[in-house]
Amino acid sequence: MLELKNIVFEVREETGETKRILDNVSLELDEDMFYVVTGPNGSGKSTLARIIMGIEQPTSGRIIYNGEDITEKSITERARMGISFALQQPVRFKGIKVSDLIKIASSMELSTGEACEYLSEVGLCARDYIDREVNSSLSGGELKRIEIATVLARGTSLTLFDEPEAGIDLWSFQNLIEVFDSMKEKTKGTIFIISHQERILNIADQIILLEDGRIKKTGRKEDMMVDILGATLEGGFCGKIMDGGVN
Repeated sequence: MLELKNIVFEVREETGETKRILDNVSLELDEDMFYVVTGPNGSGKSTLARIIMGIEQPTSGRIIYNGEDITEKSITERARMGISFALQQPVRFKGIKVSDLIKIASSMELSTGEACEYLSEVGLCARDYIDREVNSSLSGGELKRIEIATVLARGTSLTLFDEPEAGIDLWSFQNLIEVFDSMKEKTKGTIFIISHQERILNIADQIILLEDGRIKKTGRKEDMMVDILGATLEGGFCGKIMDGGVN
């Protein structure tokens, strides 16, 4: 489905020196799988997701999606091919209603009732949200679930989430876990989440451990937790894995 071949990503620092963020990363993602990428802060997790979506271009390496080389393709082209990306902080759209956002995401003529069904799937009461604006009146947890509703409406074959737990409270986080668990069971397509939250790791089919810009190990969660906990102790994010690390 998706294959990364020897991906390198470098940036030029203010000192003029080159810093390597991703170092020869090769990875294959299969269809209808739930992947979680974890690792210490600064290990290149978010950069990896941004490169898959086309927000950043790799310094070298190739990206193959459903047999086609998409390395040079734009964000728009990748979106049309069936890749979605959910940001750490969902964008607020003053003047746009939730119903409009879902209809735009679907690229189809949805009725209000059909749009409401997507809100129900993420645990929101449709009558309370369908006509609200996507603005500052919505909490972080509400925005996250509305964003996931738009992802469901798009129905893409590959969906990327960059730390979806960022900036939400504990109650909203628990609801978010339930939504992802439901997505795993019901949604056709591959889900790729950047996270270091134990409860998200626990619902993964496969975990990818990234350290210093390199993939240290991949495998089932049952086989990975010892390595992950060892990495957290060395990398200084043990509390986030063990406690949830949610605001």
